[in-house]
Amino acid sequence: MFALNGRSDGYRRAGAMQGASGAAFVLPRYLRKPFRFAARLFQGNVNIPRYAGTIGMLGFLGATGIYGMVLGGHSQEMIKATASTLGFAIENVKVAGNHEISDIDILGQLGLDGETSLVGLSAESARQSIAQLPWVESAEIRKVYPSTVLVSLQERKPFAIWQNDKELSLIDEAGDMIVPFRAGRYNSLPLVVGEGAEKRVKGFIDEVAAYPALAEKARAYIRVSDRRWDILLENGVRIMLPENEPMKALAQVQRLDSEKHLLSRDILSVDLRLEDRVTVQLTSSGMKQREKFLAERKKILSRMGQRV
Repeated sequence: MFALNGRSDGYRRAGAMQGASGAAFVLPRYLRKPFRFAARLFQGNVNIPRYAGTIGMLGFLGATGIYGMVLGGHSQEMIKATASTLGFAIENVKVAGNHEISDIDILGQLGLDGETSLVGLSAESARQSIAQLPWVESAEIRKVYPSTVLVSLQERKPFAIWQNDKELSLIDEAGDMIVPFRAGRYNSLPLVVGEGAEKRVKGFIDEVAAYPALAEKARAYIRVSDRRWDILLENGVRIMLPENEPMKALAQVQRLDSEKHLLSRDILSVDLRLEDRVTVQLTSSGMKQREKFLAERKKILSRMGQRV
């Protein structure tokens, strides 16, 4: 039986339980107070508040309802409805840093329905959703209570127009596609042609920039068989560079243009793929002029021969 050590109220401290052998079993310290309370409650010495049962039942029902909503995945709806009722519904969205992305696109990614609360909005989920927009490089979401969301964007900068087969796309410096190209404000960007060109063109353009007289005339950079480069100038002349030491060949072209005005002549291309020579292809009109020149030269030489 349980032994209650003596106290002034007739109860003895719950300290020991004595078995048939007479040995006493001492209750652990953390069980003594609950045991004393249970004993007093059993004998009617504890005053229970008047509405304790009602409060306890309501608390139990409330906890059961909350557990059911969490288990059924309706907790977000409950939070949204409660927060909206308390005045935390999102009423204002401010966007900064967007030039290519419209406010409507950003609102669409946030998924606001007029009742979405600031409390229930996950800033990280909203940031990840907005980051999926093609122009977005980085995004930051801030919640300003009671009803404002601040969206700060850093947009990607187009570097060139990439032509892959028949498709044209805007790409950034890393060569990653942004959006399909549409004629408009980015028409002046350099054209990059060929598979694999988009990933290498940034470094190549930086090297060509060392020859500003040619870089200013360049309109397109063409990757051939993913081995070497051709440069297409604004006047239609194509400079065909070798696979090895292309900048050395480009320096030679710049020297010839400076001394002989090579690139301003009636030519189609300048071929530097062979190390020991420069091959120039004339246009059809240039070829006619050359044939005319050669014919007149032949006549002059023939006359001079006759005179001799």
